[in-house]
Amino acid sequence: MMMRRLHVVPDLSLFAAGCVLAFPLVQAGPPAVEAAVPEKASVVSSLTPNSYRFVNGEWFDGKTFRRRVVFAVGGVLTSKAPAAVGEVVDLKGRFVVPPFGDAHNHYIAGPHDIERILQQYLGDGIFYAKNPASIRRDTLRIKDLINKPDSVDVVFANAGITASGGHPVRLYEETLRKVKTPGPDGSFDNLAYYIIDTDGDLEKKWPMILADAPDFIKAHLLYSEEFVKRRDDPAYYGSKGLDPGVLASIVAKAHASHLRVSCHIETAADFRNALAAGVDEINHLPGCYPDAAHPDWFPISGQDAALAARKGVVVVTTTYVSQAEIKKPQELEQARSVQAHNLRLLHDAGVKLAVGPDVYGVTALAEAMSLHDLKAFDNLTLLKMWCETTAGTIFPARKIGRLEDGYEASFLVLGGNPIESFESVKDIRMRFKQGAFIRLDKGGL
Repeated sequence: MMMRRLHVVPDLSLFAAGCVLAFPLVQAGPPAVEAAVPEKASVVSSLTPNSYRFVNGEWFDGKTFRRRVVFAVGGVLTSKAPAAVGEVVDLKGRFVVPPFGDAHNHYIAGPHDIERILQQYLGDGIFYAKNPASIRRDTLRIKDLINKPDSVDVVFANAGITASGGHPVRLYEETLRKVKTPGPDGSFDNLAYYIIDTDGDLEKKWPMILADAPDFIKAHLLYSEEFVKRRDDPAYYGSKGLDPGVLASIVAKAHASHLRVSCHIETAADFRNALAAGVDEINHLPGCYPDAAHPDWFPISGQDAALAARKGVVVVTTTYVSQAEIKKPQELEQARSVQAHNLRLLHDAGVKLAVGPDVYGVTALAEAMSLHDLKAFDNLTLLKMWCETTAGTIFPARKIGRLEDGYEASFLVLGGNPIESFESVKDIRMRFKQGAFIRLDKGGL
């Protein structure tokens, strides 16, 4: 039996100490738009949106790049010239894309090393992030550092929902307690996870879940084809999850409260059961970290892919997990083969795919390059996944992910064309968020 991975924290020493570091004071005056991006940086931004005219830029329109003149007025993009323009910016033929997102990571989770982590996200061009399992007590300590124009915008599920002995109970109780503080009773129950075994448990705990003010709900479904077998067997501690029937009740409760549901899955059977329960988002591609002893558990069917497309379910890929976790070349090759099969099947069926690595210490850049290496789709498809679908599943109510009139004035300027060479996503020459420049300069605190 494969024990549930502990990939969230590959090096516990990373959490050993640390404190909240404030951002440096905002500097006055317009930023230098041609500044190179150095290593080790501090965030400098103009917090008050101004009006700008961007000329000589190649702007991504969802299909290709077109030379356009674009204005940013009051933090919004427009093709219409305002009465007065505060500044003209020459993009010198470079390529403009929407900001990137990270749809599954636990990296932005609390005060430890938070300034460096946020700089890493901004440095990689990632303005939007989704944390599907965290402790609200800890994320409240960084609320003044995120979700503002000069930082990363983040949503949190807070504590996830699982069954007795299910994932992530073992992860917290045996591993993360070395670096995180448990609740007053000495455990992480009702702090980092909720145990819901029956509909009765759900009724009892739902007010507590809502009181935690989640941005969305995270549920855990693992090896559900063996739910009865694993339910009461201590050998499967940490490698099991919710009763699929209870998951459906959780989805109904969440939707009644206007909350979307993201569901952790492992196998193709989990994928099918999550669809049946009505979840909005599936976290993990089946086979992102497969059990080598049971390769038949992970390839999804064309019928399930078609159902996911009809339901509008978003699948967050997390293929980088296998590269971070699997050390045997043959097993890694087997895992990557399953991933490529599932990705092509989902894409061909029209399923929305979002980018996120679910590995601590990296951003979605690692996942984007993992997907590129798999060669499951072309560069245009991957770019749209990262810019459009990922942003949309993180903040579905916001006008982001496109460079169109009325959308937030947020974008990246790249040195090369990522449709021709996807490596160009690493060559970020300019960052602009909600109508203001973000410049990464040397000389932090």
